[in-house]
Amino acid sequence: MTDPDRTAPEEVMWTGRFITARKRGKWEYVGRARGIHAAVILAIDEADDDCHVLLVDQYRVPLGRRCIELPAGLVGDEEEGEDASIAAARELEEETGYRPARLQSLGQFYSSPGMVSESFTLFRAYGLVKTGEGGGVADEDIHVHRVPIAKLHEQIADWRAQGYAMDVKLLLLLGAGMLA
Repeated sequence: MTDPDRTAPEEVMWTGRFITARKRGKWEYVGRARGIHAAVILAIDEADDDCHVLLVDQYRVPLGRRCIELPAGLVGDEEEGEDASIAAARELEEETGYRPARLQSLGQFYSSPGMVSESFTLFRAYGLVKTGEGGGVADEDIHVHRVPIAKLHEQIADWRAQGYAMDVKLLLLLGAGMLA
């Protein structure tokens, strides 16, 4: 059965600097304003014998606590028409202190399509070179974590026990291991 609200007119409830709240029939949802979207980076450091994944954590006001995440950032928030790969490289270096030699787009994804229209482009970063400490810009207060992939499940369990929130995109790394 097709949802009757599918063709209902869209109504903008309010618009902020980054978010627009909309309504279509009985459906209420939010999305990014001004065509902004996100770039998310899966950065695996293969510089030594053990592969490490780069993760970040920062305080997220909507959650009321710090959240463990893949590095990410907004595309087009400061420069309209910005290329997502340029934003991804910039954000990875700002947040983690690593610059990628190459980025590969793994496609566009939606994190919570029942209530948010925002999409993100997932990038895989290769050839990481450490350029600094990371931590983000201004008052982002981002903490960088370089976690051995072999110990990722343990580390996430430890963070959960400490009360950290977990971004849904971490399922990329946990994947089939959660089914065992």
